[in-house]
Amino acid sequence: MNSDFELHPQLAADCLSVGRLSLSELLLLNDARYPWFVLVPARAGITEVFELDEADQQQLWRESARLATYLKVACGADKVNIGALGNLVPQLHVHHIGRFIDDPAWPGPVWGHSAATPYEPAALQLRVDSVREWFVGDLTN
Repeated sequence: MNSDFELHPQLAADCLSVGRLSLSELLLLNDARYPWFVLVPARAGITEVFELDEADQQQLWRESARLATYLKVACGADKVNIGALGNLVPQLHVHHIGRFIDDPAWPGPVWGHSAATPYEPAALQLRVDSVREWFVGDLTN
């Protein structure tokens, strides 16, 4: 973990930290309508994927693919949306959203569709436990 790395305040406000992977902080966006996770490479001052060194780019891709597989297999998503926009939060972060043909925003984008629905405590714990189990052995707190 990069000692100068600090999570952007907006990400900290909108998300719950699930734990740390080899490269990235794994966050869960607090919106119960979608299984929505964010990977944030723990590298200070990075705003774009190409700014990571090659090894970190490859590690981000491995973490991303594993998280996408979780969304498809464990969550049963019909489609997995992955995006690194950064227009409002410049710190490099990659959204991973499990989409379902009956979700509120389908088939359009989730951004700007409607206000988030925060998780109820029990559902939040189930989601966190599920993804932690998926990444068992690779996730630290």
